[in-house]
Amino acid sequence: MPVFQYEAMDSSGKEVKGQIEALSGEEALSKVRNMGYFPTKPPKAKGGSREKKTTAAKPKARRGAGSKVKIKQLTQFARQLSTLQDAGLPILRSLRILEEQQKAGAFRRIIGYVADDIESGSTLSEALGRFPRAFNKLFVNMVAAGEVGGVLDVILARLADFMEKAQKLKAKIKGAMVYPVVVMTAALGIVLGLMIGVIPKFTTVLKDMGSGDLPTLTRGLMAISSWLAFQYGWAVVISVPIVLIFAMRIIRQFAIGRYALDTLNLHMPIIGQIVYKTTVARWTRTLGTLISAGVPILEAINITADTSGNEVYLVMLRKVHNAIRQGDTFANPLRQSKTVDGLVVNMIDVGEETGDMDKMLLKIANNFDEEVDVLVGSLMSLLEPIMIIGLGSIVGVIVVSIFLPMVKIITTLM
Repeated sequence: MPVFQYEAMDSSGKEVKGQIEALSGEEALSKVRNMGYFPTKPPKAKGGSREKKTTAAKPKARRGAGSKVKIKQLTQFARQLSTLQDAGLPILRSLRILEEQQKAGAFRRIIGYVADDIESGSTLSEALGRFPRAFNKLFVNMVAAGEVGGVLDVILARLADFMEKAQKLKAKIKGAMVYPVVVMTAALGIVLGLMIGVIPKFTTVLKDMGSGDLPTLTRGLMAISSWLAFQYGWAVVISVPIVLIFAMRIIRQFAIGRYALDTLNLHMPIIGQIVYKTTVARWTRTLGTLISAGVPILEAINITADTSGNEVYLVMLRKVHNAIRQGDTFANPLRQSKTVDGLVVNMIDVGEETGDMDKMLLKIANNFDEEVDVLVGSLMSLLEPIMIIGLGSIVGVIVVSIFLPMVKIITTLM
């Protein structure tokens, strides 16, 4: 029978270490609790079972083990596994059921691999941790906290709620940007069509009619049209966005580049407020969820920093982490960083005083989510007239530039 090493605390708070025989990590955890101890880490297999487990867990020998999984699939998996655990089914049986229910593909194979590892003596968090592209640090650490606390079903339900809210906010932001992008792309196509297909013919007609000196506006329009149509200007216009996107991806490969771009995004008019509130909502919800799951504050801050998605807040959270290690509070270094407004700092300060840090962080996230909804709606209301005015102005300039020489010719003939 496999032997597991455990670390726990007794009723007086004294650290206890030892070994126990069990068929699986889940059984070992249960036996430790029955001994009257509180596990501080999931039990780990020792000796021969570990060698067997390690051999079976080599990603290179497993087809699809390095595949990335969609958030929607992960959310559904967490929700279903929570339900099965709440019903009292063993974790191994639960995973086999979910494996059978999944459609054929990489995620189904990954669930099967996780079940195999648990059968070999791993805990669920250890097995999930072997597939970092499918289960990120947030997922794995929350599962580990649920295993230690004996509330895996509750933690999985919270994790599913967290992912649903995060995905809903992300989809809302993307959905709001679809309309302006489509309109601007169509407008660019129409203007390029006029400048390349219509204006050169109009220029030929004017030359044949001998219109003499043309108005400055008309000559400027013709020069631009000639550059676009005959000097590959159209290729430059089309390639500029592609080059910018490619350049930004290269810049984001470096920490200083990510920091500069994220700082720029935070200071952009209107868009900056949306980026700020979205990012703060994300990291406060992540941190609040981890703390409520029982993850130690320093570990929770490290995980939150790595999953914040913004270099400015990653740097800030690491400074907060170092300050807390040196005995400071969360609110003081956060206030000094000047990366969040006073309301956020005050709510976190109150959370520390009352011991309800997780609740305060989740309240901040919920409030900012609502404010993002309002900001996105306001942005859409503002963008529509701006785009109409902008497109109308461009078309108006083109029309005026065409008609000015025509009026001059007609006046001359009269």
